[in-house]
Amino acid sequence: MQPYQILLLIAGYFGVLILISVLTNKGGSNEEFFKANRQSPWYLVAFGMIGASLSGVTFISIPGTVAEQGFSYFQVVLGYTVGYAVIGLVLLPLYYRLNLTSIYTYLDTRFGNYSYKTGASFFILSRIVGSAFRLFLVANVLQLIIFDAMGVPFYLTVTITILLIWLYTFKSGIHTIVWTDTLQTLFMLIALGATMVIISEDLGISFSNFFGYLGESEMSKMFFFDDWKSRDFFFKQFISGAFIAIVMTGLDQDMMQKNLTCRNLKDAQKNMFWFTIILTIANFLFLALGVLLTDYAEVIGITERKDDLFPAIATSGELGVGVAILFVLGLIAAAYSSADSALTALTTSFSIDILDIEKRYDEKKQVRIRKQIHIGVSLVLIIVMLIFKYAIADKSVINKLFEFAGYTYGPLLALYAFGLFTKWQVKDKLVPWIAVASPVLTYLISINSLQWFGFEFGFFVLILNGFLTFLGLILIRR
Repeated sequence: MQPYQILLLIAGYFGVLILISVLTNKGGSNEEFFKANRQSPWYLVAFGMIGASLSGVTFISIPGTVAEQGFSYFQVVLGYTVGYAVIGLVLLPLYYRLNLTSIYTYLDTRFGNYSYKTGASFFILSRIVGSAFRLFLVANVLQLIIFDAMGVPFYLTVTITILLIWLYTFKSGIHTIVWTDTLQTLFMLIALGATMVIISEDLGISFSNFFGYLGESEMSKMFFFDDWKSRDFFFKQFISGAFIAIVMTGLDQDMMQKNLTCRNLKDAQKNMFWFTIILTIANFLFLALGVLLTDYAEVIGITERKDDLFPAIATSGELGVGVAILFVLGLIAAAYSSADSALTALTTSFSIDILDIEKRYDEKKQVRIRKQIHIGVSLVLIIVMLIFKYAIADKSVINKLFEFAGYTYGPLLALYAFGLFTKWQVKDKLVPWIAVASPVLTYLISINSLQWFGFEFGFFVLILNGFLTFLGLILIRR
């Protein structure tokens, strides 16, 4: 495909999203922006959450890991199912009983204002870094395949990227996103399925022997029980997956805000149940795609690996222009389905948790301040992405920064666990100190664990982080 053809495709895609925004706009109130008036059909929420959960990182990265790590990631996915059950049976009933807009309001009622602000601030920090990182990866790909050839600088690519998201979310927020995410998830899954079918045909794999082909591949090893010190050890991955699902979905304003737009608790729980099934299948298919892509790359002589594997094959021309179109659509859909909801969630959290607009201002001023914050968050995302590109540049450093942003979920895990499963109170003013010290201590332990203990934490750092924070909360209990 020529760059201008891809550009027209992207323009048409965003035209559809903006049209959906116009059709779903009911007035732009805060109740609509934050909660979609609690009128979202549960099945749309369930389907749309798939795209937000997978993101552009998953779309590119998971297939690229299969050559080295096999299907080990699926052990984490199986753990997710346990975590989602906890969300549906424990957290969602809590959120609906308290009628929350921001889930971090619970920390205020349970511990106090310092704990509340700490939880919200950690979410905001993590989401800004994480969302900027995900968009940065996709913007880099678009820059490579389109905008470099057109002489468009990266800073303009980034600015246009965020501006387009702002355009279809600024009025109705989460109410629009429930519908746009459904469309974007559909595009992503079509791209996944069609690419698998076309590559399978080229490799001579029929539908009837597809699973046999996967089973015979050395890359399809799924369960690892032989070395408990390895990061791929089954129980380490499975337990980590359960906790990752709890914190990165159940304790994440971005993901929970969609659930809280359902009409009632029963609908929200149905949403979580079906979301779990679809997400598990989708992750398995992305891993299966990794096997096909790796084998196909050897056949046609493509040497790219990891994050470059899928883009290199899709844009090589070997599979035809259709796959290139589907790849671009799937990549954009995966990226923007997580970015648009993150922008809305960050606006919600900063408005309600940090500025307390619901307590301090009338409805008219609340809407005006929310719109200003929405613009401000957009600008912050642009700045962080430009810092990644021009100030840091080293991809390994950016990866480390992204990983460290994930450490901020450990304190959230501990705060909610402490609040739900104990009756103790804490010295509220000391909570921020514990919440900052625990991730730093966790990082120091994890980077030295192989040398000190002959043990790799891998995803298990979340549990270590939460454990250290929990111990800290015990030390400062009243």
